[in-house]
Amino acid sequence: MQRYRNIIFYIVTLIVFSGLIYWFLIEGKQLETDQHLLSSPSTMSIWENFTASFVINLQHPLSLLLAQIITIIFAARIFGWICIKIKQPSVVGEMIAGVVLGPSLIGYHFPEFSNFLFPEASLGNLQFLSQIGLIFFMFIVGMELDLNILRKKTHEAVIISHASIIIPFALGIGLSYFIYQEFAPKGVAFSAFALFIAIAMSITAFPVLARIVQERNLQKTKLGAVVITCAAIDDITAWCILAAVIAIVKAGSFTSSIYVILMAIGYVFLMIKILRPFLKRIAELQTGKGIISKSIIAIFFLTLMISAYATEVIGIHALFGAFMAGAIMPENTKFRNLFIEKVEDISLVVLLPLFFVFTGLRTHINLLNSPHLWETAGFIILTAVTGKFIGSALTSRFMRLSWKDSLTIGALMNTRGLMELIVLNIGYDLGVLSQEIFTIMVIMALFTTFMTGPLLNLINFIFKEKITAEEEEDRSSRYKVLISFDTPEAGSTLLKLADKFTHRMNANKSLTAMKIAPIQDIHTFEMEDYEHQQFAEIIHTSHQLELEVTTLFKTSNDIENELLNSSSKGNYDLLLIMLGRSIYEGSLLGKLLGFTTKIINPDRLLSTVKGKTYIFNPSPFDDFTLRILDKSNIPMGIMVDKNFEHANQVFIPFFDAEDVFLIEYAKKLIINNDSQIIILDASGHIRKNIAIRELIRSIEQVSPNHITLYHERNIEKSFLASQDLMLMSSKSWKNLINSKSLWLSYIPSTLILSNP
Repeated sequence: MQRYRNIIFYIVTLIVFSGLIYWFLIEGKQLETDQHLLSSPSTMSIWENFTASFVINLQHPLSLLLAQIITIIFAARIFGWICIKIKQPSVVGEMIAGVVLGPSLIGYHFPEFSNFLFPEASLGNLQFLSQIGLIFFMFIVGMELDLNILRKKTHEAVIISHASIIIPFALGIGLSYFIYQEFAPKGVAFSAFALFIAIAMSITAFPVLARIVQERNLQKTKLGAVVITCAAIDDITAWCILAAVIAIVKAGSFTSSIYVILMAIGYVFLMIKILRPFLKRIAELQTGKGIISKSIIAIFFLTLMISAYATEVIGIHALFGAFMAGAIMPENTKFRNLFIEKVEDISLVVLLPLFFVFTGLRTHINLLNSPHLWETAGFIILTAVTGKFIGSALTSRFMRLSWKDSLTIGALMNTRGLMELIVLNIGYDLGVLSQEIFTIMVIMALFTTFMTGPLLNLINFIFKEKITAEEEEDRSSRYKVLISFDTPEAGSTLLKLADKFTHRMNANKSLTAMKIAPIQDIHTFEMEDYEHQQFAEIIHTSHQLELEVTTLFKTSNDIENELLNSSSKGNYDLLLIMLGRSIYEGSLLGKLLGFTTKIINPDRLLSTVKGKTYIFNPSPFDDFTLRILDKSNIPMGIMVDKNFEHANQVFIPFFDAEDVFLIEYAKKLIINNDSQIIILDASGHIRKNIAIRELIRSIEQVSPNHITLYHERNIEKSFLASQDLMLMSSKSWKNLINSKSLWLSYIPSTLILSNP
């Protein structure tokens, strides 16, 4: 009865109030007689009226801005992904995407499209949004600087860093002397022009450099510590110099800028001596509470905005204020992570690419339309590389570092990246740089950033360490297992499994646990804590098992290729990984093991285009595992974990003659773990093959009563439940999944083995 009552009330309400609305509209029509209506009835057809309205909607400022953002993010992701694949930082791809979308390429070949998507009137909105993105980015850069490093490191880093500034700065001043008359805008003083060229020559991109150091796993070495410290000192010094240069340029002379510089010094004193202790005290009050209130978060974000506003009003640019706000944040890692997480994604993924494209819209490569201009560009690039690369390398060598380390420091300090573009845009906005010199300097920034990776590879090749014959023999005689894990729990399980295969091999074995983390997920200041967290459980397990384990921590933009390269270069005998998530949610395996759907990624799409795989391939392996299986040139074990602890009872279903390699793994389990092995000759291949029977017999002679051969095809649930581990070939596993065997509901922990 209650249900019908509700339905009647709903219907009556709709009828009564709909009728009331209609009555008001009819009566209101009569009030129009004395009014001058804003629009007369349209003479256009319905279709014409729709298309006219649609065009107006397309050209609305908000619609246009959203279309620009969509295009920019898409282009930035594509070019960033391409650069990652060719071993370049993604920021290089994003910089190139900006140039491509600008007048140098799209605007030159498709001017109508460019004028529609990036009309002159819309660039103001794009610029302001990009500036907000830069403010957040500089805030992150400031927080990523570990000021404790600057206090602890030796004086050699300070000397190298300052030399890497003063040498290119001086060369930049000298360069300005030769190009001032031709390239300086009218009315710009030589000092202003020369100072901006000099600061552009001496800047180093700390964020890009830090990512390269992480990706090449140099952060734990003395070289990595020195170069990170050099870059941090370089960043702080260069931004202070830039603030002074901006003050001088805006004031017109050094004398006129004294008041601005004094205000800037007072601002820095206030931030360090008053605001920093205040923020530290707030952070301490929140320690142990587990969460941070929105009021506290608001205080920190207000600090960022007020700091940026203060430096903009003083006259040294808002970006310096954002950088200082990040640098004075409490040194508590959790606090810094919290605020980086809150601003990083929206800043780096959405807002920062707007800055790259805005820079690209100012870059007119087609202006360099004569050999003389390209010769000038080459001379500027040569000067930039000489000042930064050669200057840093020679200074490092003078500080008694090896030639390899000295050249590596020079190559890394020569990385300019995004920081260079920021400086150039400030100079362009101030009217100090002409469009031609701005374009040349953007090309220089791209070239010097792009050359870092190949130059480091060349240096490593030239100074490649030679392995002695004794070392090579020692390495080849040991059975080497590489464990690559995603979670600490998975690493611990895989280590237990590796121990079952190698427990009694003593000095003839080598176990390595490797964690490869996405480089974009970890910041320099939290690297050590993150690594400790990831390996803590593995170290604990190794102590329990009395195992000697080598830990290897790496960061990479391309985890798949990093894993393949590491396993190949290390000459490992076995690679162990944990099975990832299936690409199909709701599949039989997914229901049994809780796997979920993964989205299609560019790698998978590219493989589809090449004909190597299908987007909707109902595989029992996730995308990552499929590609590793396809490309790996060493034996590989993929673990399906169902609370694995022991390998006392091991079941090996034998479906194909090619599964014979599994017997070698059974032998290792018997020798090292006293495992009881049950081999199921499901298809009669063992019974028909004399060589396989002899292989099993040879094991029985050494270790009798450890192998049992079954010929029955029907396997009971109780039998599977009694087994600790099942070994299968990857081919048999695929067939088992495709057949939708009832075994899957009851299988124990399973190791799927491939034999390339």
